[in-house]
Amino acid sequence: MTVMVIALLVCVALSLVVLGLVAIPARREGRDLLTPRGERVVVKVRSGADAAATRTSSALSSANRKKSA
Repeated sequence: MTVMVIALLVCVALSLVVLGLVAIPARREGRDLLTPRGERVVVKVRSGADAAATRTSSALSSANRKKSA
């Protein structure tokens, strides 16, 4: 189990290094990180997450009302 945790931490560290080497200089030069398609995907995911959060909060509030009644 310890080996798995260490391997996971190494993978995360390696991904952060790659991100630092690629994304940060590109951002400083003013280049976009995502393609137009990637931007559309991000917008779609954010709107879906907002909708899910709204549904969840309304479900929780209705459950609290039923519990109080």
